[in-house]
Amino acid sequence: MSLTAFNRSYDALRARWPEFTEELDVATLYGPTRVHAYGPADGSPLVLLPGGSATGLVWFANAPALGTRHRLYAVDLMGDAGRTSRQGTHLKNANDLMAWLDALLDGLAIPRAAVCGHSYGAWIAATYALHAPRRVERLALVDPTQVFAGFRPGYLMRALPTLIRPTEARARSFLAWETADAHPDETWQRLYALACSVPGRTFVTGRRPRAAELSMPVLVLLAERSRAHDAGKIAERARRVLQRGEVTVLPGATHHSLPLTAPELLNARLLDFLDARHRMPGR
Repeated sequence: MSLTAFNRSYDALRARWPEFTEELDVATLYGPTRVHAYGPADGSPLVLLPGGSATGLVWFANAPALGTRHRLYAVDLMGDAGRTSRQGTHLKNANDLMAWLDALLDGLAIPRAAVCGHSYGAWIAATYALHAPRRVERLALVDPTQVFAGFRPGYLMRALPTLIRPTEARARSFLAWETADAHPDETWQRLYALACSVPGRTFVTGRRPRAAELSMPVLVLLAERSRAHDAGKIAERARRVLQRGEVTVLPGATHHSLPLTAPELLNARLLDFLDARHRMPGR
């Protein structure tokens, strides 16, 4: 896979972000982290963590709405494809991943923020909320994986060729199967497919977070037609275990078509949650 092709696709999707988006490279012990920052400088901070291979640019369709009232920080994950560089301390386990996020928030001068993650990014967000609950004001999980349940076996079988011997064609085929008729943005699809075969990627994982111990308000947004897991079962479990949780199933959405495809409902629900214009139910 040509890194030149990846970089061209990366720049093409970056051009879809709103005017005045800033590119920040935040120093950490693990290497400089690329952050796409948008929204009013005095807006309440919202940290956006993407799914694997999606890059922080995946939130381009959400940024215009979310950035009206919030200062967005969309992150290229450490260890994944993007403009974040692995230098210095090696990222080995979940503790390192949490230390990296601590350093990132410190570098951005954010003592406390709302955190929103999709897929693998949702696992990171939930794990971090347990690691540093005082730094996470509100937590939003977009079709989270490995938080309330594991993957469907059929999903893992379909993903296996992309994991074992990744190519752009295999990643494209996997996306086409999972997203069905959702038709994610073509520019992003190409970037995702190229990202899957960027050499040297290292995903740090760990145990499933103890969702019942999350003390802050939590919003769970699930894809109705997700092939990664059963949205109905995830919704039932999330409603049962979360202390201060709300769950919404997004009609017609698939796992990999989020958060960028038909983003209006996701944006509206997330903004309502962040602005606390509804009452969070008790357990």
